[in-house]
Amino acid sequence: MVSIEFDRVSKVFSDGTVAVSDLSLQIQEGELMVFVGPSGCGKTTALRMVAGLEDVTSGEIRIGGRVVNDVPPRERDVAMVFQSYSLYPHLNVYDNMAFGLRLRRTKKAEVDVRVRGAAQMLDLDPYLARKPRELSGGQRQRVAMGRAIVREPRAYLMDEPLSNLDAKLRVHMRAEVGKIQRELGVTTIFVTHDQVEAMTMGSRVAVMRKGEVQQVGPPEEVYNRPNNLFVAGFIGSPAMNFLEARIATRREGTVAELAEQGIPVPPRWAAERSTVIVGFRPEAVRDASTLQNDGAVRLAGRVELVESLGPEVMVHVVVDASPVLTQEVREIARDTGEEIGRSERATVVGRFDAGSRARADDRIELAIEPDRLLFFDPQTGTALRP
Repeated sequence: MVSIEFDRVSKVFSDGTVAVSDLSLQIQEGELMVFVGPSGCGKTTALRMVAGLEDVTSGEIRIGGRVVNDVPPRERDVAMVFQSYSLYPHLNVYDNMAFGLRLRRTKKAEVDVRVRGAAQMLDLDPYLARKPRELSGGQRQRVAMGRAIVREPRAYLMDEPLSNLDAKLRVHMRAEVGKIQRELGVTTIFVTHDQVEAMTMGSRVAVMRKGEVQQVGPPEEVYNRPNNLFVAGFIGSPAMNFLEARIATRREGTVAELAEQGIPVPPRWAAERSTVIVGFRPEAVRDASTLQNDGAVRLAGRVELVESLGPEVMVHVVVDASPVLTQEVREIARDTGEEIGRSERATVVGRFDAGSRARADDRIELAIEPDRLLFFDPQTGTALRP
């Protein structure tokens, strides 16, 4: 096992595009670090620089304490698993997994031990004689992983290896990859666009945007205490709700006014800004009709859409509150194929129990748990900690 370190690493392409900017990050021995972010954020470029497939413009990359900027890829002792399986169609599973070892002139007996050991770990024993065309997508990806495992490298680099699989198979393979990584204990960088994969697999998550790391930490910390508006909006499905609130001074003190309700905030905020962005997760939203008067923040609105997911329903409610139209929010929306138009009213998504009676066009009152509200500066996007 080795550590991998980015020390102020930048990558600028010949056309002037800055893919990675001043990246500093320490990945511990045996850790599974997940790089996640929208398309074009620099996560794959960072991975390719570790592999030696991209040159480093400035800074240093260290593997096991050794600077590898000028070390050829074949001498870095890392193994990559790509989005495409890249299997040799004319070779069977056994020979595909053994191919790299044979190139290194590994002894035949050793090749056999490693291949069969990896096949057993990956449940590929019954398929060793099959060609890739005779395998399912999940089996092909396991063969690609087996090819990396038999090399016994010092680190694994995985570039969106599950993105070509269907939804059900991805869930299964997420668990498999995590289990195998824990069994092997090999330092791993896993790149993904899917924030669900990031949250369920990584011991730590690095959220990237425009070539820069926005936050690094355990998944639950990134989810519950995001550093900024971008991280808060990108991590989580459905995305976090954002509403604009005005800072005001009342008899009872300084408050953020949300739909005429006053949420207590630090007095210094009144001198620093006139508005604040209030964020809250869908699971913090309840149907007020099912609750007692518990001090929750109340929002009235009209049900626009109800999505039934079996054990729960997602209720979209247009409320009498100002939407947030910052650059970060628009960027997150574009990444999911949405376009946010200018609107005077915001839509809030609540995660309700399956027994909810909410229906489209109903008037409804929402209750938001006050201790689960997050606040952000509308100018910088930085999280504010009351």
